[in-house]
Amino acid sequence: MRVRCVGAIVIDGAGRLLLVRRGRPPGEGLWSLPGGRVEPGEPDTVALRRELLEETGLVITAGPLAGTVERPGPGGVVYEIHDYFATAAGGTPVAGDDAADVGWFALDELAGLPLTSGLADALTTWRVLPAP
Repeated sequence: MRVRCVGAIVIDGAGRLLLVRRGRPPGEGLWSLPGGRVEPGEPDTVALRRELLEETGLVITAGPLAGTVERPGPGGVVYEIHDYFATAAGGTPVAGDDAADVGWFALDELAGLPLTSGLADALTTWRVLPAP
């Protein structure tokens, strides 16, 4: 079974990336881009705004698609994650829904964080992070 998901790459005016620490499996305890499942019939941009508000308390404006990744889940599920660039339009980051924590991180701090599998590689491919 395939599950369509969305994620947001939100960078603030100081060049910091918004991340959430997952509070539930898969990825419990790991930092990732905020986002989640797309509901049946829901456009990606609507799902992205909903998920960001639920997980971070931020209102965002969705931008262009950065890229798509696939991640295996339990029971043979495959998460098809469509990550979009986005801009914070209002609110203060507060962890909610299944996020245990939320924060802004300088790009050079990411190497020291426990990130979800493949996140750093995807961000490098999409030129959010510099190539090593």
